[in-house]
Amino acid sequence: MSDDCRVELGCYHSRFHAKTPNLDALAKSGVRFDRNYCQFPLCNPSRSSLLTARPPTRTGVLTNRAAFRDLHPDWISLPQLFRQNGYVAVRAGKIFHGGIDDPKAWDVATPWTKADEGGMESYSVGHTMDTSKMAERAARDLRSPKLAGRAADTTPGRRKAYYSDRIVVLDGNGEGHGDYHTADRTIANLQKYKEQPFFIACGFVKPHSPPTAPQTFFDWYDVKDIELTPDFAAWPTVPPGFPSAAIRPRNADLFIGRGASEAEAKEVIRAYIASISWMDWNIGRVVAELDKLGLREKTIIVFLADHGYQLGEKGKWSKAGSLFEMGTRVPMFMAVPGAKGKGQSCYRIVQSLDIYRTLAELCGLPAPEGAAGASLAPLLEDPQAPWDQPAYSVWSEDGKTLHGTAVRTEQWRYAEYGENGKNGAMLLDPKADPLELKNLANDSQYKSVCAELSMLTRKYAAALGQS
Repeated sequence: MSDDCRVELGCYHSRFHAKTPNLDALAKSGVRFDRNYCQFPLCNPSRSSLLTARPPTRTGVLTNRAAFRDLHPDWISLPQLFRQNGYVAVRAGKIFHGGIDDPKAWDVATPWTKADEGGMESYSVGHTMDTSKMAERAARDLRSPKLAGRAADTTPGRRKAYYSDRIVVLDGNGEGHGDYHTADRTIANLQKYKEQPFFIACGFVKPHSPPTAPQTFFDWYDVKDIELTPDFAAWPTVPPGFPSAAIRPRNADLFIGRGASEAEAKEVIRAYIASISWMDWNIGRVVAELDKLGLREKTIIVFLADHGYQLGEKGKWSKAGSLFEMGTRVPMFMAVPGAKGKGQSCYRIVQSLDIYRTLAELCGLPAPEGAAGASLAPLLEDPQAPWDQPAYSVWSEDGKTLHGTAVRTEQWRYAEYGENGKNGAMLLDPKADPLELKNLANDSQYKSVCAELSMLTRKYAAALGQS
C-alpha cells in the first residue's frame, strides 16, 4: 500500500510524467484497474473500509481517530481472515491507520513507531528544502483585497507547527527513513516465511506529506517541465456553478493557511512525484526479493493506495473532503498467477473494498457474513466482462454525520452535499470534462439523470449507523 498516492503513476499516464518503472512493470504483469475508487478520502476511514469489506456508513469510522475494532469487536479483518485459515499474517509499515492497527490481524505483533507513519524522527538523516522561503512568508500577513478573510495562522512562527507543509530531501538512498525500513522488514518477512502460506502486508507512507525523497529522485524532474492544471488557483476556490461545499475553504496537508504561487506549486508537485518515484524504488526492492526467492508464480500481488489527492486543482492541496475524481480515484492492480487478463487494463467501475471478497475467492476462503463489495475475479479473467457496479464515496466533517455522498457510474460522477442534498449537488461527465470544470446538476436536460443518481446516493447515505 501507498499513502496519499493519486493515479500519478507512469502506467496511468501521469499528468506530471512521474517515473514509476517498478510499478509499471508490476501493473503489466497483472490487471490494472483504471477506475477504482476509495470509499472515503481520508486514511483511517478508507483503510477501515477496505480491510473489513464494509462501507464507512457501516464501519462508523469517519475520522482518523476511531478504531473499527472498538466499534465492531467481532468483525474479521482481511489479514485476520487469512490468519484464521492457516496463513502467517505479518505487516511492515502502515496498513491500518497510524497507531491504531488491529491486534487480531497479525501473527507477529510489530511494535508501531512514529517512523511507520513518517514521524519527524524519520527525517533525521535529511534536510528541509525551503525553496519558497516558507518561514519568511509565514511571518507576515498573507491577506490581500481579493483574498481578505481567507488567510489563517499567519502569526510569526505558527507555520512551524505544520511539519507536513514542507519538502524534505533525504541523504543517501533514504536509509534513515521509515519507508526504507518498511521495505527491509518486508524483505526479511519474505525470507523468513517463504516456506509457508503467507499474507505479507507492506505499507509505505509516501507520498504522504511532507513530500520526501533522496536527492537522486528530485534530480529526475525539472520544475520547468511541470505544467499546472488549467483550474489551478492560489487558494481553495469553488468553481462557478458548483456548491460551496464541494471545496473545503482550508487545505489540510500542504499550503496550510497560505496561498500557493505558481513557482512554489511547481516545486511541491516536483517533490510529490519524486516521493512517488522513491516509493516505487522501494517497491522494486521488495518485488526483486520475491523473484529472487522464486515465489512470483505462486504469489498474488496487490498494489493500491488508500485514497486520491488534489495537487492544486481548484486550489486544493490535500485529499480531505474531495469528492472529485482526483480525491477518490485510486491506483490499484493485481497480479494473479495464471489469470487470463494478465497485461490488460480494466475500465469497469470498481471499489477498494472489493479487494476483500476478491482475495477471499481467489484463495478459497469464506468471506464473512455481512461483507460488502464484489469479487473482481471475473474481471481478472476478462477485464472487459459485463459489470454493473457503481462506486460510492462519502465525506464527513464532524465524524458523525455525512456532509457529502458521491456515486461513480460508467458515465457519471454525482455528489450531493448535506442531508438530502440541501447544500447542493454536482453532476460531472468525466469523459467529456476530465478536469471537472462544468457542473451539469442545474441543467434541465440532465434532470432525470440527477434524479436517478440522487436516489442512489440517498439510499447509500441512509445506511449510516446500521451495522
